Amino acid sequence: MDQPVEDPYEVGERATVTPYENGPLIVRGPVELLTQDGQRIEAGRKTIALCRCGRSAAKPFCDGSHKVFSFRATSKPEST
Repeated sequence: MDQPVEDPYEVGERATVTPYENGPLIVRGPVELLTQDGQRIEAGRKTIALCRCGRSAAKPFCDGSHKVFSFRATSKPEST
């Protein structure tokens, strides 16, 4: 007998957001991405990269433009 396919978005699973040094925010796990008006933005995958540099032609998603423009940002919070 085949095992049932496990739902990747079971209750209790949480999303993680990881800021990559000099790169995008990587979002893994169950997350709903919405416009400011509440319209759903289809990600098309379970792991997404969100633009941090503001130069992506595919905003809010990262298209790698940060490399061309030498975007610099730490992975850690900046001290205030």
